[in-house]
Amino acid sequence: MTMIDRRTVLQGGTALAAAGMLSGEALLDYARAWAQASPWKPEKGAKLTVMRWKRFVPAEDEAFMAMVEAFKKANGVEVNVFSESFEDLQPKASVSANTGQGPDIAWGLHSLPQLFPDKVLEMNDVADYLGKKYGGWTSAAEITVKQGNKWLGIPVASIGGYMNYRKSSMEKAGFKEFPKDLPGFLELMKALKKNNTPGGLALGHASGDANAWTHWLLWAHNAWLVDKDDKVVINSPETVKALEYTKALSETFVPGCGSWNDSSNNKAFLAGELHCTNNGISIYVAALADATKKEIADDVEHAYYPVGPIGKPTELQLHVPILAFKYSKSPQAAKAFIAFMLEKPNFDPWLSGAKGYLTHCLNAYDNSPVWKEDRKREVFSQSSKRSLPASGVGKPGERAAAAIADFLVVDMFANVCLGREDIKGAIAICERQAKRLYRGA
Repeated sequence: MTMIDRRTVLQGGTALAAAGMLSGEALLDYARAWAQASPWKPEKGAKLTVMRWKRFVPAEDEAFMAMVEAFKKANGVEVNVFSESFEDLQPKASVSANTGQGPDIAWGLHSLPQLFPDKVLEMNDVADYLGKKYGGWTSAAEITVKQGNKWLGIPVASIGGYMNYRKSSMEKAGFKEFPKDLPGFLELMKALKKNNTPGGLALGHASGDANAWTHWLLWAHNAWLVDKDDKVVINSPETVKALEYTKALSETFVPGCGSWNDSSNNKAFLAGELHCTNNGISIYVAALADATKKEIADDVEHAYYPVGPIGKPTELQLHVPILAFKYSKSPQAAKAFIAFMLEKPNFDPWLSGAKGYLTHCLNAYDNSPVWKEDRKREVFSQSSKRSLPASGVGKPGERAAAAIADFLVVDMFANVCLGREDIKGAIAICERQAKRLYRGA
């Protein structure tokens, strides 16, 4: 058995990571040494129930559960993990927050801790410990989970979403590279449809994909739900231009986008029915793992979102913060578990297991091996650094989190693209909902 001392743990386990000592007995050895050095000592008989989002990449789940098992054995803490779909996770976390019953820990989406800031355990000590040790936090990730100086949760990672496309289809459409601006993107989508190799973007309540691309296009036109003072400003000429552009774009979409959730475009792409969409790297990972999808794996490429009239990237990436509820009977165990998750001997192999599906929010992981192993992952390495917070230019908090969770922007775009409302009517509905949400701001 490899013996690991307290000094090695306090130095971040860098030597262990470099030596690849990150599994089996070596990982358990490290976990035991970490538990001795940790400032958080789990309560006697501590039990934790962890709710997380659905696993999309099997190797990520395997690395995560290996870390969970090591923590359990080293700390004598019972840890039970269960998964919920993207669509169900936030409502179930809200019920737990309001009833004071349910999981101790929720690993959720976007600004989840901001939905119920008075119900979560403050995480300043965990954030300071990890930030100082690993080069500080990316800006959008930090803004997403903080209320003033209070950390409501820890931004574990982001699930980077970018353009996934079939290179052969793009080239047959007459494009040598993926367009970097919106006019070029529209022309590509028109050409793909003409060639019967269409693209498509989710217009249903897809928490990740639909929120990502609709906010990108809104912000790309310098249009915003609220301004820096949380004044509702959605009714603007810029919003009109964003919706006019998107209406034209939606006419190129493959049928069915109006009901898509976060797994729908994955299925359509892997079935050969879809040739351009926004998504994480999970399409590519799934294609690599399936011998019958080798043609797709070889052909798929990834690109940043095109830049709009605003002249700079306007991405909304899916940050996945973790929180602990105040009602938990094991708050010290919860903090220890969350800190342990992001230590290098755990997090580096976890990132590698995720194969680019997860992107770090701690700057020290910029040089993690996962980003060098496959050039098709490189785009995703920047997702947290390039992202705006979920609040856009507005203030992070309960209102901004609710606007995302309630799909205000998604529904405005869907109402126009699906013909349910004209542009004026769709904006009016969104404005009315936003003013109700931001009343008194």
